[in-house]
Amino acid sequence: MAEKSFFEVWNEEAPGLSKAFFELAGAIEKEGGLDAKTFQLVYLAIKAAKGEVSSVAAHSGFAKKAGATKAEVRGAIMVSLMTDGITGVAACLPAAMEAYDKA
Repeated sequence: MAEKSFFEVWNEEAPGLSKAFFELAGAIEKEGGLDAKTFQLVYLAIKAAKGEVSSVAAHSGFAKKAGATKAEVRGAIMVSLMTDGITGVAACLPAAMEAYDKA
């Protein structure tokens, strides 16, 4: 049996908080002044800087669906090299490229 994701457990254990979080995230995306592609690319850069591999992988697919090219996804991740060094890029770039190709 596959292990449950964080989001599945969160939704089961605290559904109201989970719902509120995703409503906030949706409002930020809708009202933040960025188109969907730019929003995803900014999100990828921030998450790569933090080294959050699973989030970067998931949002690489979202970025592709929003119209981002593979080069743009790679570029967003590479921006974190200038701000936070190699750690986030090393951790996230392979997962992002694989997820992009599968999306």
